[in-house]
Amino acid sequence: MYRVWNFLTNYSLLLILGAVIALVWANTDAHSYHLFVDYPLWFNDYVGSSLHHWEQVLGEDAALFGHAETAKVLTAHYLVNDVLMAFFFAIAGKEVWEAVILKNGSLRGKKAATPLFATAGGMFGPIAVYLGLAWFLGPDKFGAVANGWAIPTATDIAFSYLVGRIVFGAGHPAVRFLLLLAIADDAIGLIILAIFYPSGDLAPAWLLLSLGSAVGVFFLFNWLPRRMDRGDQLRTRSTWMRNTLSFWPYLAAGALSWYGFAQSGLHPALGLLPIVPTLPHADRAFGFFAEAEQYLTDLLNHAEHLLKHPVEIVLFFFGLMNAGVTFSSISEPTWLVLAGLLIGKPIGIMLFGYIGAYTLKLGLPAGMRTIDLFIIGCVAAIGFTVSLFVASVAFDPGPIQDAAKMGALFSFAAAGVSILAGKLLRVQKVDV
Repeated sequence: MYRVWNFLTNYSLLLILGAVIALVWANTDAHSYHLFVDYPLWFNDYVGSSLHHWEQVLGEDAALFGHAETAKVLTAHYLVNDVLMAFFFAIAGKEVWEAVILKNGSLRGKKAATPLFATAGGMFGPIAVYLGLAWFLGPDKFGAVANGWAIPTATDIAFSYLVGRIVFGAGHPAVRFLLLLAIADDAIGLIILAIFYPSGDLAPAWLLLSLGSAVGVFFLFNWLPRRMDRGDQLRTRSTWMRNTLSFWPYLAAGALSWYGFAQSGLHPALGLLPIVPTLPHADRAFGFFAEAEQYLTDLLNHAEHLLKHPVEIVLFFFGLMNAGVTFSSISEPTWLVLAGLLIGKPIGIMLFGYIGAYTLKLGLPAGMRTIDLFIIGCVAAIGFTVSLFVASVAFDPGPIQDAAKMGALFSFAAAGVSILAGKLLRVQKVDV
């Protein structure tokens, strides 16, 4: 489990640093911060936000940048959120895919049944609380904020894992339960993003480009060399592909897949997901971010290792680009997001986890108490990274989006709630 701790700690520290800088900057000089975030890098007709939308966001400041009339503009914000974050979601997708598909995958079999059932509670609970409270605000306010229902469903894998270790200790079975739940939660979150939060008008035909890229690169650079190597103990062709071409064909296919997603209307940050399963991979899973993976030589784990430090930097810029909201933006959406996370998550996970463990007789891991489900729900209420991302796509830039982002940032309060709950409910920490 050392690699999990090391991997996620590195991610967390840079992400927090970027978010803190953004908060300080936005609350001391909001104008220069927003100019930085929406700074135009390239006016073009192919990639980026629509020019009209960018002009609306910048207002009079758009006139500062002389440019020809184009269809799109690639801004710093678009580069980070829509292009570079695709590598973050690819790493998350890789771990989920291995957990579901490979032998001994963590999300396969009875061992994952109760965490998966609890994950459903961690989705439905926050949605019910968010929409239920929004309904009491009246029809006008409900219509304005309803699209943010998915924001409190997210669980930040890195921070929830780190806090889980503090509350339960590294060796407690609840920590692994929490990690399974968080990964499954984000897997469902990716599906929610794809279905309910398109980035533009839907043009499904463009997904054929993504599908064709995935099928083509798998057939030509994975399946065909292995097929031709049958009977060849030296695996000449596969070895040549690995040593000479390495991950470059998959990167090219990823670029095509990303463009297909961007043109289809689905969020382009998900564009690399179809390519992940096409890379040559190990035959069995060793657990989420398992230490053993660093010794594997398959191309999929090698690519993840190469992406590790670049993605840490991407997450720094993600925090910098998305966490810059002023404290004056706090309003109803802030409290709706917080209520969904701090109330809906613990209750939903506790209720569904109990039903799964006892009503459906799926059971709990040895050494884990029923009340630990509630504490796990408190820890899982840290939404931060994915909640910020969903808030940025659920609402157009403006007061409602800023208020919802503030709720995602304030979800750090769940860490304190979790530690307090652990003390009051007498968690016996297991540090071995």
